[in-house]
Parts: sequence; structure tokens; C-alpha cells
Amino acid sequence: MKIWTSEHIFNHPWETVTKAAMQKYPNPMNPSVFGVDVLDRGIDKQGRLHSKRLLSTEWGLPSIVKSIIGSSRGCTYIEEHSVVDPKEKTFELQSTNITCTNLVSVDEKLTYKPHPEDKDKTILTQEAIITVKGVSLSSYLEGVMANSISANAGKGREAMEWVIRRLNEEIDEIAAKARGTIRNPMAAAVTEK
Repeated sequence: MKIWTSEHIFNHPWETVTKAAMQKYPNPMNPSVFGVDVLDRGIDKQGRLHSKRLLSTEWGLPSIVKSIIGSSRGCTYIEEHSVVDPKEKTFELQSTNITCTNLVSVDEKLTYKPHPEDKDKTILTQEAIITVKGVSLSSYLEGVMANSISANAGKGREAMEWVIRRLNEEIDEIAAKARGTIRNPMAAAVTEK
């Protein structure tokens, strides 16, 4: 078993980062995730949003890991559970692969919280527990996979920034259209006088 951890600070408020995290896929930085299906979503009595999603992905195993464990599988599935608590301002996401679990399991947890000293920043903490089963060199393979997860985490943060830019552009576009719609009728009214 190998444990990988990371912490990152986004220079955006928690609400913005949470919206982006919910809309992270698909994105050009993580093309291996090609499908996201919402299996269940609801709000509990405390006002927390619970979501259960199924991610369809091209297995991101390094080629050396694939050759040693003997897996040539392309499409794999990941089950993801998340809880957004708007009162406590926490967003916790847990995911695990549900394909090839007899060979490899990757259990990941992400937590997004407002920065304690700056409300315009958000702290992301990540943890992944990697277990390779039933093959020699499992410790080595777990290390290789941890390095791969680390590289993919960087791509994931880039993707979050990409989604945030896209959301901000959409908001700006809607605001510009709203201003244009409001101005046109007023301009017409002034010209008619």
C-alpha cells in the first residue's frame, strides 16, 4: 500500500472552486475521462448536496504497470461520492475504481475548504491510497502509480483553472447580453420621443 498526499491553494473563493469541481469533466487537460453519469443526487435535512457519479475513463496506468499486472483493459470505471456543505463550506469527494479491483485499487479523497486567512482562496487537500495486489514488485508498482497520480493532480488543477475561466467567460457573456437587452429598449424609447 502506498499513500500519496498533496495540498494546493486556489486563488478563488470556495463557491467558485466548488462550482468548477462539479463541472470539471470533460476538459482538455484530462482527456482520459470521457464520460460522467450522475447516478444519484439529493439534498439531506442539513442542506448538504450528496452526489454519486460514475466516471468512464481510459485506464491511466503507466505501461510498465499494465505489462506487469497483465491488464490491457482500456475503459475503466470509477465510482465517485461527493458531499457539498454550503453552511460549513466544505466539499468532500471520494472516489474508487470499480474495474480491475482484484489487481489494483486506488481510493482517493479530495477536500475543498476556504482558506482560513483569506476568504478569496480555497485549500484543496488530496489523498490517494494505492494498492497493487497479487503480483511481485507491488511496492515498486505502487510507487510508479503514485508518481502518475501526482502528475495527473497537476493536470487536474490546470483543468480546474480552465473550468473557472470558462465559467467566468459565460457569466461575462450573459451580463453583456443582459446589458445589451436593457439598453436597446431604452435607446428605442428615447429615439421615439
